Formats: sequence, structure tokens, C-alpha cells
Amino acid sequence: MFEKRASRGAVAAAEPLAAAVGAKILDDGGNAIDAAVAVGFALAVTYPAAGNLGGGGFLVGSIGRGAGQPQQVALDFREKAPAAATSDMYVRAAAAGVKNASLVGHLASGVPGSVSGLLTAQKEWGSLPRKKVIEPALALARDGFEMTKRTHRMLAGAKSRMLRFEATGEVFYPGGDAVPAGENFVQTDLSTTLETIIEKGIPGFYDGEVADHLVVEMKRGGGIISAQDLLDYRSVNRKPIRFSTGKGNGISMPPPSSGGICLLQMYRMLSHFALDRSDAESPELYHLLAEVMRRSFADRNQYLGDPDFVDCQMERLEKHARLDKRASSINPRKASSSSQFLEDLTPPKESEQTTHYSVVDQQGNGVAVTTTLNGSFGSRVLVPGAGFLLNNEMDDFTAHPGKPNLFGLIQGSANAVAPGKRPLSSMSPTVWLDKSGDVRAVLGTPGGPTIITNVLQVLLGLNRLGLSPEISVTSPKIHHQCLPDSLTLERAIPEKTEKTLQTFGHRTGRRGSIGDFQLLCRTQKRGWVGVSDSRGGGGVTYTK
Repeated sequence: MFEKRASRGAVAAAEPLAAAVGAKILDDGGNAIDAAVAVGFALAVTYPAAGNLGGGGFLVGSIGRGAGQPQQVALDFREKAPAAATSDMYVRAAAAGVKNASLVGHLASGVPGSVSGLLTAQKEWGSLPRKKVIEPALALARDGFEMTKRTHRMLAGAKSRMLRFEATGEVFYPGGDAVPAGENFVQTDLSTTLETIIEKGIPGFYDGEVADHLVVEMKRGGGIISAQDLLDYRSVNRKPIRFSTGKGNGISMPPPSSGGICLLQMYRMLSHFALDRSDAESPELYHLLAEVMRRSFADRNQYLGDPDFVDCQMERLEKHARLDKRASSINPRKASSSSQFLEDLTPPKESEQTTHYSVVDQQGNGVAVTTTLNGSFGSRVLVPGAGFLLNNEMDDFTAHPGKPNLFGLIQGSANAVAPGKRPLSSMSPTVWLDKSGDVRAVLGTPGGPTIITNVLQVLLGLNRLGLSPEISVTSPKIHHQCLPDSLTLERAIPEKTEKTLQTFGHRTGRRGSIGDFQLLCRTQKRGWVGVSDSRGGGGVTYTK
């Protein structure tokens, strides 16, 4: 965990070298968007488990201060299903004896959105030339960086599946073993790809030589992403979800993210209950949180998907009267049954290896970005000649109706596979504004469906429980996603607390940790305070 006071700007990221790249861009006169784009490209080099060119993500920002054009933005650069995708493609693959086709290998990948998203943000809201913000990532790929213990450990753990793919093995396992910690790690093909993107922009990735490398690898490995799929990809500007926190407003991502609407719903339900600092780690608060999580995830699982393809019924889901009624149904000492909030017990899903970073600049602009390959190292397929890993985001669709996905989420037809469709996501990049509209905090984390509930708990700690930024992030977390009807507790929560929750009727389970939070928060006495979660290996870097 890292914490300092920032006088100008700050970057919190899951990988320290990438955080330092962003802070240097701020020092060189860039704004929060410039820094966010630079961090995104740097993570694609230094954090291959989740940073990426071959994945996608979301950007939420409160920007324009200093330029006289304050605005709130939400950019969707989520991956899309290829045009050849079908709703039963993974059922058919399983029947043909190909197991885990939505998770490992060429068929698991959606059309990447990261390059489009980062460069679209740079063009629309950045202030520096494209070359300036990508060059630091290029230098890290071309000249190398010291392989971290964390990434080496992750590579070693993923070895058997990664070595199924020759190009992946050549880059990450020279001689058959994972690149050792401390060794200078050079990625020559990736540096060539970055040079092409610097020169040609978005077409440098989605057309020409880089695109050719990707399509050739798809054909070789039985994937279905075509040259036309790449040419057709576009990021989408969407209207951010805005919700009251009592002491201000949160802005977060709308569908195809489920984060924003779930945060709105849970905060509205919690507005009916008095909370204070003494509640912070009590079984009563954990119970209350579990109940609002359960109710919101019931809606998430049944109604949400890509708004360009399905009616997400947002007006209904945001309706205060409905949420107030759900809040009134919460018994303060008795767990509900998830079945009472579901119209279908097998209703119409995502990975821990997302990564999040938070940026604030000297003008007070705040940008939250969450990107992902889905599973750790995505599909494990590295594009030969281009040097980047592809995502396995197709597993975020309802690949097998009525069956849980990689993260235990069960979903329905709203999130079924369809050509050109974006899978539902839990990524929840969020910016908290005070009542005057100034940025008070920039928040986010990886963690699949636990992203939403983790962001809720950190924001609640800052906003309603009066906790410090450090305590808000490091306090033990819980998670409930409606189905399975079980409450997950971090290992640090006392056994006595768990037993009390069980007397309330909760079925409980344990896990080691939840998330890798990256928080920047403006405090009265210390100014900007950054916290990079001690659960991970990231860092916070400040401008000079």
C-alpha cells in the first residue's frame, strides 16, 4: 500500500512502472486523459496478465476543468462478438468434445476494443500528441523492464495452458520456463505494434499488418474474428449513470456495464438506513450490505446486457419507488431468499484479472479506467508477429444457458451471444463528485462481479462511514451476487462475525482476498491521498 499527499496530480495503478508513466505525462503538461491513455498502453507492456492491447474496457471521467468545458464522460470500448458468432456456438463446441472453448484458445476471443478506446479518448479529450503518450510504453517494450516477482509467479502458475500456444511460449517461456523475476524482459514484436499505432493511429491496429497478423492467427487456430470485424469496430460514447451518495454524486458506467446501475440501486436502498463509523465491520452492516447486493444482482442477472441489442429496462431499474419497496423488505436480522427476487431460477457473468487505474490532474479532473482480458492472460493466445495476448471475453456472454460461468454467475437471454454484441460486464470505473461538482475521489478495482460490491464498500466507507482512504480500501470485504445464494467473506473477517451472520440465515464461504483497489481521494487535511491496495502489487505516483 502506498500513500502520500499530492500537490498537483496523481496516478494509482496495479503496476508501479505504469503509474510512473502516467505521472510523468502529467508533469510534462498532459491532462488526466493523456495520463490515462499513457498508463493504458504501459500496462499492455508491463502487466500482461490484465493490461492489454487485445482486450477492452470502460473509461469514466469528470473532465474539462481548466479548458472551460467541464463534462462527464463514459466511453465504452468493450469487446464485441465477431460477426460469425452464434448463440449456441459453445454448446456445439462442447458437444463436439471441445471443452472450455469460451475460455481458452482462439474461439474465446471477442473483437478487441482497447486500442480504439484509448485512442478515441486521446483524440476527443487529450491535449498531447499521440506519439507523446504512447512512447513510454514503446520504450518499455523495446528496451525492456525488470520482470516483477508478481508477474513471474503468475506466469509460472499458468504455464501448462500458456504453453499450448507456440507464440505465447516463445515470448513468456524462453527455454520452457517463465521469464525469471529480475531479468530484463524485452518484447520486440509488441514494440513494433506500438510503433505502428504511433504512426497510423486506430487504423494501425484494426487495418494493415497488425490486423493481418491477428486474422491469420485466427484462421490458423480455428477462431472467427475476421478482417471485417476489425474494420467495423468502434468505441461508443455513452451517458454516465449518476447516483446520489448523500454528500455528493457518483458517476459510473452504464450498460453494457452492470456497475453503474447496481451502485445506484444499492446506494438508494442503503439511504433508508442510518450508518456510522461504529458499523464498519459489524455483522449487522455486512448483513445489510448482503441484502442490498442480493436484490441488485437479481436485476443484473435478469435484465442487463448490451443496450444496443436489448432493452435493459433502465427506467424500471432506476425507479425510486421500486427500490424503496425492496429496501423496506429487508429484515435487519434475517437473510432473504434469492429466489423471491428472481422470475426464473436459471436466469439469463467475469475474471479477477481485470485491472483498474485512477488518475487526477492539476486542474482537478478525474479519470477512472478499468480494462480486461477477462481471465488471467486472456485466451492465452499471443498473436505471432504482433506480440499481444487476446482476450477470452466471450465467456462473459451466457455461453451455456442456465449454467454458471467462470465466476459462478448464472445469466439469461439478455446476455446471450449475438454477432456484434458486447458482453455484460461488472467493470465499474467510478468518480465521486462533491456537492459543488468537484472531483472528490476516483475509484475502481478488478475482481469480476466483486468489482461492483467492492466499489460500493469503499465509496460507502469514504462517504457515509467516515473512514480514511486507507481504511476504506483495506477493510475486509464481503460479496453477494444473488446466485449462488451464498455470502462470501474475506479471510480477515473474524469467525465470531461469520457465526453471527449464519444465525441470521446466511450460508457463508471464505476467500483469501477481494480485489486490487486503486483509489485517489481528496481529503480536507491531507489533500489528494492515493491508496494502491495491499492485496496487489501496484503503486501510486505523484507529480513533482
